[in-house]
Amino acid sequence: MSQFSEIIRDIERVSAEVVQKASSFQAAILADVAGRRGTMNARVAPVHQDMKLAGPAFTVEVRPGDNLMIHAAIALAKPGDILVIDGKGDQTAALMGTLMLSACKKTGLGGVIVDGAIRDKLELLELGFPVFSAGFNPAGPTKFVPGRINHPISCGGATVNPGDLVVGDADGVVVIERGKAPAMLALADRKVEDEAARIEAIARGDTASRWLPAALRAAGVLKEGETL
Repeated sequence: MSQFSEIIRDIERVSAEVVQKASSFQAAILADVAGRRGTMNARVAPVHQDMKLAGPAFTVEVRPGDNLMIHAAIALAKPGDILVIDGKGDQTAALMGTLMLSACKKTGLGGVIVDGAIRDKLELLELGFPVFSAGFNPAGPTKFVPGRINHPISCGGATVNPGDLVVGDADGVVVIERGKAPAMLALADRKVEDEAARIEAIARGDTASRWLPAALRAAGVLKEGETL
């Protein structure tokens, strides 16, 4: 398949082992170890706060209000893939609803992320399939404008390449570059251990942030030798 084709069928995905490990971490932990970058705008949120997802990105770009290429993506994506859809943040028409998302669940996809509107919220809550969107609108989409599948996209302000690791939970979605994902998970392990130790210290009454005085001096809030 030519790299100039609108539809790229074969992509290199983050490994299943990495996905399984990543699913054990909060999106916030992964965002921290990735340098506090790669997160989507807060408008992209789970339909229900308990929804979580982790998997390789299967990217889709559509024109606002048109879902033709999403139908094609559902037909092409593999079990475990996360559809990541650049809907341009448009909320004037729903790009997906119960029918399409039921098909995604039936084919074994790992979840859907839409930077755009969806609909059928109450039915989606019953479906038990992880869906993140920028909002809801009862209006249906058109189905005749070309788009692209498995090209680099911007979703919620984050760059997403096909096969990248995407992890979503109640806080939102973080994107980790496929090649960097294994190293990030090793850092995430240490981050979790450090935070657990800090929580234990706080429980013992050690609430002071030891780095704070130096940071305040560096910012010019405190003079040298001055303390809070």
